[in-house]
Amino acid sequence: MAGSSWAILDCPGSVEFSYDVECALAVVDLAVVVCEATPERSPNLGPLFRRLEETGTPAIIFINKIDMQVGTVREYLTALQRQVRRRLVLRQVPIRENGAVTGYVDLVSERAYRYRRGEPSERIDLPDFMQERKREARGELLELLADHDDALLEKVLEDLTPEPAEIYRPLHEGEGSGAVASVLLGAAERSNGVQRLWKALRHDVPSAMESAARRGIPNAVGPVAQVFRTLQAGHAGRLSFVRLWQGSLADGAALNGQRVGGIYRFPGGETEKIRQAEAGDVVALGRLEGIRTGATLGGPSLPFPEPPPPVYALSIAPEDRGDEVRLSAGLQRLAEEDPALAVTQDAESGTTVLGGQGEIHLRAALDRLTALAGVKLRTSQPQVAFRETIRHAVTQHARLKRQTGGHGQFADVKLQIAPRPRGSGFHFDEKVVGGAVPKRFTPAVAQAAEEATRKGPLGHAVVDVAVTLLDGGFHTVDSSDMAFATATRMAMQEGLAKAGPVLLEPVDEVVVSVPSDFTSTVQRLLTGRRGQILGFAAKEGWEGWDEVQAQVPASELGDFIIELRSQTQGLGNFVRRFDHLAEIRNR
Repeated sequence: MAGSSWAILDCPGSVEFSYDVECALAVVDLAVVVCEATPERSPNLGPLFRRLEETGTPAIIFINKIDMQVGTVREYLTALQRQVRRRLVLRQVPIRENGAVTGYVDLVSERAYRYRRGEPSERIDLPDFMQERKREARGELLELLADHDDALLEKVLEDLTPEPAEIYRPLHEGEGSGAVASVLLGAAERSNGVQRLWKALRHDVPSAMESAARRGIPNAVGPVAQVFRTLQAGHAGRLSFVRLWQGSLADGAALNGQRVGGIYRFPGGETEKIRQAEAGDVVALGRLEGIRTGATLGGPSLPFPEPPPPVYALSIAPEDRGDEVRLSAGLQRLAEEDPALAVTQDAESGTTVLGGQGEIHLRAALDRLTALAGVKLRTSQPQVAFRETIRHAVTQHARLKRQTGGHGQFADVKLQIAPRPRGSGFHFDEKVVGGAVPKRFTPAVAQAAEEATRKGPLGHAVVDVAVTLLDGGFHTVDSSDMAFATATRMAMQEGLAKAGPVLLEPVDEVVVSVPSDFTSTVQRLLTGRRGQILGFAAKEGWEGWDEVQAQVPASELGDFIIELRSQTQGLGNFVRRFDHLAEIRNR
């Protein structure tokens, strides 16, 4: 197709990289969904099609490896249609000879073609044995399109043969509105059907102006672009990949207060610097520091998908502690490249935690991090934030009496340490009578008591306790804030150990989304991880899907996503949030 200019965003098929797909869908004119004619795997495309419907993105389905197909295209489309709201329009039917697919019939032009390995298909006469199948499939095509076009409907009702142009028009309009999706066949490794796919794209892909109108992008005086990917490109520096929705953009122009430091295209995978980009172009802009993925340049903010919450995490650290600064800088650049990654600091352990969408996602991220930061890494499972509390109240006395040169240290405290309801936290009170402990020392006692709960007798922070200063004693010369703090810590250490310490674990509320066929499987997985099923219901807006709600100990969720996906054909997903602390039982 001489003179045509295309930008192809090739997205990974793994569910763990689905956010890359969402970012691409935010800026493309049309999506080509490549799949194989395997009916039992059709549910795998359900989440993608729902995202296409949410964004209103036109789509063409390319059934690949048609030469290796086992069942029929009709069976696959029936199974796939259950996952798609828009109507699937079969534009080709395969020609089978001696059990093998050797070509196809184009239902719009009514022409037959034979596949040739590595070359464009060869036009042939329509085989006699394909006449009836062609007539049946073409009739279904016309009836489906006639539902969206009155002129075509009139011809169908009058049993008139429409011209190809009368079919292409409603087909193009239906794809653009998201009402229908064309289905084409081929075998890409053999180049079979690829040329026909390109021709379909040439006619059916909406223009940049049409896509901008569909997205509700308002007209602006200057250029309007949206960043859909950020990349640290070595010597080229930071590159912001953008879709230029309107206007023209010259190198050196100012966008959002920053000057563009280079405009790049990538024909054939090679980097090419250009002076100017036009509306509809996909280009990379250099040196836009601080501009993040999803940002709108030169106009009001445009919608962009939010990154999903992490479902898998690892603690990471450099093998050489001297590389911590380089690791921190590398993590910052990595998070800018991939917003689906979450970098957090565990306040208790002091470790860095990298969260993502699964084991494969994090493995790829760590490889990239090693390249960015140039450091060797150690990984481990993140620590679970266990807590302690006490079963019953105790009264504990402690006295500090030290005499050294000069002033000594003296403090006497009598504390009551008692449990509180779960989730109520720490509370301090004082009930000293008669001035046994002067009021000026009370803040030191309160602060020391709270600090003493940061590590209990079982090695974890103590929660939900009340400490009351009941009595004590002081010395007019040797008593001080420091002395009372030390005595308080002594009393707390001994008292907490006597109060029936018990270990608590965090319990998360988990909502698992899964096709209905796997609902019982998910319930077994959750109960096998000490989860308590709270119920399940149909997922709103997702026909054939359920949501299972449960409470699960956080310590059981570290690798849950791996098992969940392995048991649900890669379709299951979940979200979690902290719910409460619970005493560990049968761990």
